[in-house]
Amino acid sequence: MTTTDDAPDTSSPLVVATRATPHVGVLRIDSPPRNAFGRAECLAFIAAFEEFTQDPDIRCLVVTGTGKSFLSGANLRHQEELTPADFEKYADSNEGLGSIMARIEAARFPVIAAINGYALGGGLEVALCCDIRLASTDARFVCAGVNVGLILSWFRLPRVVGLGRAKEMLLSGAMYGPEQAERWGLVSGLHDPADLVPAALALAERIATRAPLSVEATKECANQAFDLSTAEAMALQREKFLQMIATRDHGEALRAFIEKRPANYERR
Repeated sequence: MTTTDDAPDTSSPLVVATRATPHVGVLRIDSPPRNAFGRAECLAFIAAFEEFTQDPDIRCLVVTGTGKSFLSGANLRHQEELTPADFEKYADSNEGLGSIMARIEAARFPVIAAINGYALGGGLEVALCCDIRLASTDARFVCAGVNVGLILSWFRLPRVVGLGRAKEMLLSGAMYGPEQAERWGLVSGLHDPADLVPAALALAERIATRAPLSVEATKECANQAFDLSTAEAMALQREKFLQMIATRDHGEALRAFIEKRPANYERR
């Protein structure tokens, strides 16, 4: 969550979409002063994200923020205007942060969060939905639900940092720095502010040079890892293995390895 900021400047794009390389996209949140998300920001993010989703050439996406914030969650000024009759509609909206989270988790390609600054409340939850999280030394993390009388992050955060550490963050609503976030496994790497996005792009490009169907299947399966029994996991492994071994990209990967050259994948 965030504080009740002034209305964002909508004279410029709220979310800037670019393509760093042929297979890597970038979404930069740019809604000053704090990158808090109201309806306009959510719609802008969803539209840009969907364009990447529908592009078969995109193999990895980097999400980052502008200024001092990665994403400050929902704009509380908008929530303050809700009436009791609006609560369920707001919670179930397909134009809010919940829809963004679902899209990130369901995306066929990996999404890397390059956390440049504050990740507060729903902003932290969006980061948790990403497959990989890198952070700037300027990053700060707050599970802000208890600070504003709401509830959030209790499902995803324990899966990332463990139940005990998650409860400390969730129940205290305190601010945590980047070094502790890295120690606890909330992020997998720390970088100086100027190096954050280049590091995320380098990792994204590395992922983009792997066999794309294999990357997509691996993300899909890993997302289910904590919910499957051993028997279910082994059955899923067999199913996906048989699918992958029959692909043209698997054959290309073998030839490239033997010939000691980069692979030229076709995503089929």
